[in-house]
Amino acid sequence: MSSDFESYEQDFGTTTAELTNKIGRIPKLSGEEKTQLILNVDKQLEEVRELMEQMDLEVREIPIQSRAMYNGRLKSYKQELEKLEKDFKRSRIAYSDEVRQELLGDDGGSSEGQRAHLLDNTERLERSSRRLEAGYQIAVETEQVGQEILSNLHGDREKIQKARERLRETDANLGKSSRILTGMLRRIIQNRVLVFMLGAIILLTIILAIYFNLRGH
Repeated sequence: MSSDFESYEQDFGTTTAELTNKIGRIPKLSGEEKTQLILNVDKQLEEVRELMEQMDLEVREIPIQSRAMYNGRLKSYKQELEKLEKDFKRSRIAYSDEVRQELLGDDGGSSEGQRAHLLDNTERLERSSRRLEAGYQIAVETEQVGQEILSNLHGDREKIQKARERLRETDANLGKSSRILTGMLRRIIQNRVLVFMLGAIILLTIILAIYFNLRGH
């Protein structure tokens, strides 16, 4: 397992070195070239995130006595990735002095005012970016809460369905019990009728016997 982790470490080192170089180049570019490089860096950052997930899984498979060391290394790699992501965000709205000159032109005193105006716009973009990130975080948290609610509702629905099934079973058992009790009551009534009839026959027989006995005397 540790050999796989070390292989991931090598990939991480190579990829982050490339990313550091590309992120440093972004402010020096403009237009389509800058856009393409930003897309390329964004894709590579996603690959690094997936690589971090693989490294995390590998660490979980390492024996406990050796896990602490690998956890420390993994933590430092996560911090390095976070720094790269922050640098990338800043580089997307940053411009080098050369690019500013190219965008603004070099026309004496007016260029200083234009440069200040561009810096002000850059700060506004940074603030807007931070607000967007905060809004995105809120949206993610809201989505997680929604998923938890849906999960709870799904669990409640299963409980209700099970309760309904138990209620149906109880109704069925009550129906069977009712039929059994009705049959028992019917047999009790029939037995009592038979007893009354038998008693009446016996009584009638005794009366007739007494009658014929007295008549004979």
